[in-house]
Amino acid sequence: MTRGAEAEQKAEAFLTRAGLTTLARNYLCSRGELDLIMEHLGTLVFVEVRLRSHAAFGSGAESVTAGKRRKLRLAAEHYLQAHPDRHHQPARFDVVWFDDLQSDPHWVTNAF
Repeated sequence: MTRGAEAEQKAEAFLTRAGLTTLARNYLCSRGELDLIMEHLGTLVFVEVRLRSHAAFGSGAESVTAGKRRKLRLAAEHYLQAHPDRHHQPARFDVVWFDDLQSDPHWVTNAF
C-alpha cells in the first residue's frame, strides 16, 4: 500500500468515527479525482486527503492550490452529473491531512 493510500484509509476511518458515511473512494474521471465522497447529515462531502512530506511547506489545507481546487470542483460536477439523485443535496469540500502517518489527522470542513 502506498503512503497516500494509507493516509486515505486513515482519513476514511477517522471521518467514519465522526459520523460520516462513505459513498465512494478514489472517484476518477477525465476531470480529476476525488479521494473520498462521503455524506454527513444529508450533505455530500467531497474530501481531499493530504500527507505532508515537510511541515515547512505549510499545512495540508494550504497545499490545495487554486488549480487543485478547480480540478476537485470539476470532478465533483462530474459525480453529480453521474448521480442525478444527489443534485438536491447541499455539498461541501473538506480537507483532511496528516503531518505524517503516525500523527493525528487535521480536518478542515468547508475548506473552499
